[in-house]
Amino acid sequence: MSLREFFLENFAGDLEYHPRRALLYLSLGSVALGSWIMSAHENKFTVIPLVVVLGSFTLLLKGLFLLRKSSEGLGLSTQEIVALSDSSNRKNLPIPAQAAQIVQDFGTGAFLLWPLLNVGKDIDQSWSNPPHFRVFLAGAILFFLGWIIRRVTSSEAT
Repeated sequence: MSLREFFLENFAGDLEYHPRRALLYLSLGSVALGSWIMSAHENKFTVIPLVVVLGSFTLLLKGLFLLRKSSEGLGLSTQEIVALSDSSNRKNLPIPAQAAQIVQDFGTGAFLLWPLLNVGKDIDQSWSNPPHFRVFLAGAILFFLGWIIRRVTSSEAT
């Protein structure tokens, strides 16, 4: 497996038109974002709430892509896209693998979006030392935990 295939499988391997999973992702992303919004101001810019808000962005974004009929069919004809939207053609993702994928997608937010913490300095002027490395590390741990669980559950299925 090439590096390109590895990243494609981990970040976009399960993108397809799937409204039920999209609703799950949008719900979880909204709950995570809401918990960050409702948290106390003095706690908003600590490590865990920052991981939660960055993870919520990726869950919401993936939920939007799961709602699009053309997410999986980039470059396909209209007839092929219509065939993809048929529920019989959807990938069956078992519950453990889906939970692992959600953990991995949630961790992807902090793993890849940690440079956005510099924007937080503009929001809260008293915040002089953003926890870049700790947020990145927490995201990497969640991402690789989800990746390991996906690998273990996929090897049990075969």
